[in-house]
This record gives sequence, C-alpha cells and structure tokens, in this order.
Amino acid sequence: MNISLSKAQRYFMYSRSTDMRKGFNGLCGLVRNEFMQNPLSGDVFIFINRPRNRIKLLHWQGDGFAIYYKRLEKGTYEFPEITSDAVCLELSAQQLLLILEGISLLSVKTRKRYVPHFVDKNSMNTAYSEV
Repeated sequence: MNISLSKAQRYFMYSRSTDMRKGFNGLCGLVRNEFMQNPLSGDVFIFINRPRNRIKLLHWQGDGFAIYYKRLEKGTYEFPEITSDAVCLELSAQQLLLILEGISLLSVKTRKRYVPHFVDKNSMNTAYSEV
C-alpha cells in the first residue's frame, strides 16, 4: 500500500520517541496533550520509536482514524534537525516523503522559488518573497 501525501494537509512530527504499542486512543492522547492539537483536524501526526526503525502516521479521514504503520527491516528513519525544545515539528509533504524514502534531509538542496508572502485583500496586491 502506498500513502498519498498532499500539500493541502499539514504534517506534524512528534519530537520525542514513541511507544509503538500505542493505538488510536493512545496516539490521540499524545496529539491532544503533547501537541496541543485536535486529532480530528485532518492533519497528519507522525510518530517514530526510539531505535527509529518504526513510524506511525495518524490521520482523521472524516469518518474515522487511519494509521499508517511501517517497520524497516534495515536502516532508520531520520529525525529532522530540531533547533528548539518544541514537542512537535511541522513538516512539508516533501520532507515527509523524503523521510519515508530514506533520503537524508541534510543532503537535499532546494532551488529558489517565488512564494506568495501575503495577500492584501483590500488592494488585491500580492507581495512575493524569495525562498
């Protein structure tokens, strides 16, 4: 089974290791109590165990929760670099895909792109910034 990742969703990774015996209720508890988020938001919540060879993604799909769970036979998942003592880190769909594929985030170089910085609805002018 392949998982579909979308830019329309937000992805939050738990910065601490997780007991992979946790099921739907245990992971929802972490989302509420540690992330301070609503597990029914439609966001995807990512959990990795201490040896970093197992990953779980929790996602509310409108009528129920789905868990994507993968165990690596060799190798480990990469934790992105965390610069603060934050409990969770927001990832992009691309970053999550790279983590799942085993590609080091430190070796990836992104090219400059124009990204809308904000939209002034009154004047309909858009300010752009370079990334």
